[in-house]
Amino acid sequence: MSITAAFMVPHPPMIVPAIGQGSEERITTTVRAYEEVAKRIARIRPDTIIISSPHSVMYADYFHISPGNRAFGSFSDFRAPEIRMDLKYDEEFTAYVSKLCSEKSFPAGTLGERKRDLDHGTMVPLWFILKEYTDFKLVRTGLSGLDLFKHYEYGMILKKAADDLGRRAVFVASGDLSHKLQTYGPYGFAEEGPVYDERIMDVCGAARFGELFDFDETFCEKAAECGHRSFVIMAGALDGEAVKSEKLSHEDVTGVGYGICSFDVTGQDEDRHFLDKKLKDIDNELEEKKEKEDAYVRLARASAEYFVKNKRQMRVPSDVPEELLKTRAGAFVSIHKLGRLRGCIGTILPVTDNLAEEIIRNAVSAVSEDPRFDAVRPDELKWLEINVDVLTTPERISSKAELDVKRYGVIVQQGMKRGLLLPDLDGVDTVEDQIDIARRKGNIAPDADVELFRFEVVRHR
Repeated sequence: MSITAAFMVPHPPMIVPAIGQGSEERITTTVRAYEEVAKRIARIRPDTIIISSPHSVMYADYFHISPGNRAFGSFSDFRAPEIRMDLKYDEEFTAYVSKLCSEKSFPAGTLGERKRDLDHGTMVPLWFILKEYTDFKLVRTGLSGLDLFKHYEYGMILKKAADDLGRRAVFVASGDLSHKLQTYGPYGFAEEGPVYDERIMDVCGAARFGELFDFDETFCEKAAECGHRSFVIMAGALDGEAVKSEKLSHEDVTGVGYGICSFDVTGQDEDRHFLDKKLKDIDNELEEKKEKEDAYVRLARASAEYFVKNKRQMRVPSDVPEELLKTRAGAFVSIHKLGRLRGCIGTILPVTDNLAEEIIRNAVSAVSEDPRFDAVRPDELKWLEINVDVLTTPERISSKAELDVKRYGVIVQQGMKRGLLLPDLDGVDTVEDQIDIARRKGNIAPDADVELFRFEVVRHR
């Protein structure tokens, strides 16, 4: 036995009549599709139902699985306290997943537990399921702030647990789509909203799970989706399986997207190991990029790798170009791993004898001293993309009208406090955004009087 089916479902509390008080009639297509999902689960008669919810316990760097032997909850937060739930957790399954994660040093388990009732992202699916089927135990897990690759890998671990324990299991990926589909909706409108909904329904409706990795995080944030990571865990739980997919419904009449898809496992398919395929593609792309790196980036990479492996700073190599030895300038070394920032440290003005030493020093700091991240590990080195930005001398400006987010970086200064942001960054589209982020980085209040400086960079990739 294993995971025999999976379902992608939304979780609007209004869909429960006692909460909706008639407003649920606006999404009758979603209601009917949800009722069909519950009937299909009842026909499967699973031993275990695994639900991933964006509203369960969530940490930046850890997947939390709810421990204990029972799960309690009610819709009291939605003015329907009379609707209560009391379910049994699958303790053996949870313990086995925790064991697998511990053996792999994977960041998931029951640590960090705090008393918490079932969340609505879990209870809305259960409200429909329990009307049709009750003879199961529950596994509830949250998402994390980790990358999509980790979410897929986590799903693979859940799949292995079901395989090893011989469970007949169903996976329910709870998550709404975009929250910014209509101007009259509770979160307003963003042009990314409808694009996200159309794209995610196309991808999941055809079970092209490999394309889930291609959704840029900034795009997802602007679309204000809440379920994408949940859907990626589900995809990982179906890794290597042939599936029959069906799009059951999609509605956006409330300004929030509600999508329902079903996935029935029909056998195995070696072409559907999507994480392996994606990582191989990325590995090939990175190797091609490394071959094209200029002397600035090669030096930063050599410094980063030397420090991570030897725990000490390298000397300036003998083959460094003369221009790096004769120039003094501030420089930033930015490191990304699998599309996400992994470290960025730099100097506004030079603090060493030459640019070569500046780059070596800042590359070391980027992999080991950025307070936002743990130090880079040796096993991460092959996945790193490195940029070097060489700064011009900052010049004071009189107003934000003299800024351009694509051309100029900005320094916001209040007394001894100072925040800096490089130019031409993904997701920073306006001068106002640029200044606001720089203020936050410098711990400067939004309404504080500040001095503004601008600078240009020569970016080396």
